[in-house]
Amino acid sequence: MHSSSRRLLTAVALSTVVAVVGTACSSGAGSTDAKDADSGTYTIWDPYPQFAKGSAWTKLLDKCGTQAGVKIQRTGYDTSDLANKTLLAAQQGNSPDVLIVDNPVVSTLAEAGVLTTTDENKLDTSKVDPNLLAAGQSGGKTYGTPIGANTLALYYNKKVLKEAGVDIASVKDWTSLTAALAKVEKAGKKGITFSAIGTEEGSFQFLPWFWGAGAELTGLDSAPAVSALSLWKDWLKQGYAPNSVINNTQTTSWQEFAGGDYAFAENGTWQLANAEKAGFEYGVLPIPGSDGGHAAAPTGGEFVTLPVQEDTGRYTTSQKLATCLTSTQNLYDTDTTLSYVAPTGEVQDKQVAANPALKPWVDAVKSAKGRTSGDLGTKYPKISEQLWKAVQSALSGAKSPKDALTSAQAAVK
Repeated sequence: MHSSSRRLLTAVALSTVVAVVGTACSSGAGSTDAKDADSGTYTIWDPYPQFAKGSAWTKLLDKCGTQAGVKIQRTGYDTSDLANKTLLAAQQGNSPDVLIVDNPVVSTLAEAGVLTTTDENKLDTSKVDPNLLAAGQSGGKTYGTPIGANTLALYYNKKVLKEAGVDIASVKDWTSLTAALAKVEKAGKKGITFSAIGTEEGSFQFLPWFWGAGAELTGLDSAPAVSALSLWKDWLKQGYAPNSVINNTQTTSWQEFAGGDYAFAENGTWQLANAEKAGFEYGVLPIPGSDGGHAAAPTGGEFVTLPVQEDTGRYTTSQKLATCLTSTQNLYDTDTTLSYVAPTGEVQDKQVAANPALKPWVDAVKSAKGRTSGDLGTKYPKISEQLWKAVQSALSGAKSPKDALTSAQAAVK
């Protein structure tokens, strides 16, 4: 396989990448070192600029390089920067040997001809949970392997619920959750906070309720979709959720919850460290489906991928590097550092054994779903944009949930 046989990268692909990155990932400034021409040096690009030289992460990269007999030249970029620079590097024939990238971007880079498939690069994905691997699949092919996953669940304040007379074990579906919110509001406390902002973060947070109702992204105006948006709209109308959710990011939503007055907050694994500092006892509950069970929440986290190289002889060593980074022990160490749930059952079991508090997060990840799954690929950003616009329109009172989603579906078509 040669890069000349791949489709030409376009500005459309670039804008698509920018649209979908950054919902549940790290950020910061990165360096811009060029790829070393020395064949004994292999380049790795990642979205973890917060990890400086000498950190556990960079030590792991160097260790994998040593085991493969090569030197590692690593660059950590901001998430959106990384996607854009990857496309430009591919145009210039200067792609990194190993690319660790936000999972919604994988299908876009694959469709743009940037990545090799696991059939071509021989990465073993047999132990990876299928629902997590799906985020890296497009056109029936797989383009990498996940290094870890995060997702959304409901944090709850034990004291607020106790004072309101709510037993968390009773919260099993939308009806019982809404009943709990009513009790909390009656007790003089606040119900639930989340992010419904008009960006990808808003879609990301709405998707568990959308999917939990049985809706599909190919039919934004379905009856289940309308029921999900109506749930949020009713919560605002009843005062169970604040009007601030319309402008809340996941960070500002968390800050509201951390104030100690809210019973629930929808947020992710990346808030675990902050939860420990909140100053009150908390618990975590997987987001319930409309009729019970665990709703599918969208997966965050990154994939280890191998970009196309003019010198195909480099793939063998690149595969060794990727395999090292995703070995059982290294996954355990890395995902603990990143507050990620591992992508394999074997490592998930080790994580829960070491920290039983991770059990609800493992359950949430097992039920999670990639935003680009089902071969949506580059269609997802357009669908997501219309979804968050519909949420904004309904919650602001500009349109009914049904009319908002009908308009969204028409715009997608």
